[in-house]
Amino acid sequence: MAIKTAALDFQADSASHAAPAPVAASVVAAEGVRTRLGGRWVHDGVSFAIPRGQVAALIGGSGTGKTVLLRELTGLERPTQGRVRLFGQDLASLTPAALDDLRRRFGLLFQDGALFSNLSVAENVAAPIVEQIRLPDKLLCEVVNLKLSLAGLPLEAAQRRPSELSGGMRKRAALARALALEPELLFLDEPTAGLDPIGGREFDRTLRILADSLGLTVLLTTHDLDTLYDLVDRVIVLHAGKVIADGTVAEVAREAHPWIRSYFSTRQ
Repeated sequence: MAIKTAALDFQADSASHAAPAPVAASVVAAEGVRTRLGGRWVHDGVSFAIPRGQVAALIGGSGTGKTVLLRELTGLERPTQGRVRLFGQDLASLTPAALDDLRRRFGLLFQDGALFSNLSVAENVAAPIVEQIRLPDKLLCEVVNLKLSLAGLPLEAAQRRPSELSGGMRKRAALARALALEPELLFLDEPTAGLDPIGGREFDRTLRILADSLGLTVLLTTHDLDTLYDLVDRVIVLHAGKVIADGTVAEVAREAHPWIRSYFSTRQ
């Protein structure tokens, strides 16, 4: 198993933003996605494409279907209409085995971390590795420790249970598990939800360092304005089932749409 190493020097350039990529060149793409839930259209023609190496955020009010869209993009649910592509592959056309193979190329951090409460942090991080790869115990331990370090966790946390960790440490443990199989792509659902402002900014900094150092593509949902300004290259705004804005934080903040104005006014 090849283990990536990187000098984690923070080199984020908040002024550097990539333009939206054509679908053929994208790592993640939604094409005319429509989703009907509870008798209403949650998504009504959502389309965007995210190129390799970009950190993008989905924002929108409660009930706009951000988490549902994230589940569709990871193959956990299927849209009613439209297509979802990862690495150029249409998820709906894949066999279960092919979809499992594709899932090894991305990591997923759920909003609450979704750690196994009866396992230690180290066992949580090791779980996807053990499921997919046979490694000697010594090497497995080294890989787990590497992932914990990348996520900013002290190694003494490895033997603790999730209930013994602070909220920020649980998020980092979940991030370490999402990194376990050396993904090219990370999906994160509200990664700073429930964290205090200092913990949230530290987590954002860790994500930016990882994205830059490891060349990760990242798609996250968030309500956190500080996360947008500190972390992401691009913002995609969902409202009334559609994408109403797509661009850099500065570009989106200048949009005249009432919801966008209200959202960004909370920082003024």
